[in-house]
Amino acid sequence: MIDKMLIFIISLEHFYIMWIEMFSWTKMGKKVFKSIPEDLFEKTKGLAANQGLYNGFLAVGLLWSIFEKNVDFSKNISIFFLGCIIVAGIYGAISSDKKIFFKQGLPALLVMIKILM
Repeated sequence: MIDKMLIFIISLEHFYIMWIEMFSWTKMGKKVFKSIPEDLFEKTKGLAANQGLYNGFLAVGLLWSIFEKNVDFSKNISIFFLGCIIVAGIYGAISSDKKIFFKQGLPALLVMIKILM
């Protein structure tokens, strides 16, 4: 039960990221992504929305793992989607900002470790 609650929290984070990137990029995006020059938000709306869609897929995948009845399959689904988030967090830390790993990758890593124990 604790595993499912932790997975749910990670999925909420990615639904929130999706919402910012798809629906509030020019408003909330400016507050969250302070390193991006303000004049680029309008120009990058399409790119951000595409990125937001991927975060939505990650969130839905995690929800799928919560509601899947087969325990082994549920665990495998959660490991896969958490692994995707960990890899994305590592890549984001290398290519953009180290904070990405600590805000997204590390929580997913900790939940994955908990699941595997």
